[in-house]
Amino acid sequence: MSMPNFQQLMLPMLHRLCDRRDDVPVSLLEDEVAKLLRLSNEDLSRVLPSGQQSVFSNRLNWARSYLTKAGLVETPRRGYYRATDRARALVSENLREIDVGVLSRFPEFVAWRAGQKADGASAELGELDAKSSPEEVIAAKFEVLDAELARELVERVYSFTPAFFERLIIELLLRMGYGGGRAEMGKALGRVGDGGVDGVIKEDELGLDVVCVQAKRFALDSAVPLREVRDFVGGLEGNRATKGVFVTTSYFPAAAHDYIARVSKRVTLIDGQQLAKLMIRHCVGVRVKHTYELKKIDEDYFVE
Repeated sequence: MSMPNFQQLMLPMLHRLCDRRDDVPVSLLEDEVAKLLRLSNEDLSRVLPSGQQSVFSNRLNWARSYLTKAGLVETPRRGYYRATDRARALVSENLREIDVGVLSRFPEFVAWRAGQKADGASAELGELDAKSSPEEVIAAKFEVLDAELARELVERVYSFTPAFFERLIIELLLRMGYGGGRAEMGKALGRVGDGGVDGVIKEDELGLDVVCVQAKRFALDSAVPLREVRDFVGGLEGNRATKGVFVTTSYFPAAAHDYIARVSKRVTLIDGQQLAKLMIRHCVGVRVKHTYELKKIDEDYFVE
């Protein structure tokens, strides 16, 4: 089956907890619910955009949180869950599913939800209750904003001069750690560039190992001509270089990637979409507008 949303995990989670009279560790509960739902390794390997937690673990954790607010699950000790007598009574009703509507039978849950709304914490509650955990809602909104920023970045870069673009790429590669991140190790060649090379970055003090750079602005819907890629590879030989980076504001056709795969030189092709992501990641041409910190309980602190 496809990955259940966090509400769809509530009933199987309660079934597994009610099957046991002892406390159930988190890891065992995750394994048993995953087996019950016959989730694939691919499903279980999916992670949140933060990369810090699997989607399944995150949704199961929020299912447990909601069930706890309704007095159906207890956490007797760190990392362990237990079903309450109320949970056993609810499971005995043979419900087809447990969702927010079912949880609303219990006054503790209703009071908690009312407090959320009073605090303005549930602006996304309709969307959240339908499919996603809070982290997923935040991540989805962030991805939309990030995608729009990436689109604006490429359009802005394309509108500037070739010389500006060349300097930008050199700065980006230095920010990424090439040349040790030292400004004096990178140089945009501009009009004096030789053989299709717009810039070079020294990988060592003596310049014995260099990375050649080509920066080409093309309209966003225009593919980079294959001849441009061939000229760049030829230019590497003229600069006695074995490594190169070709960056564009548009995209490379399949023929360009096939050609690069066959040559002996180590060449990386970076299209407009990849360029924007790298600029955002390494803070080139962008700045932080707002910072939001998502915190959680420090379990190590609460140990006697």
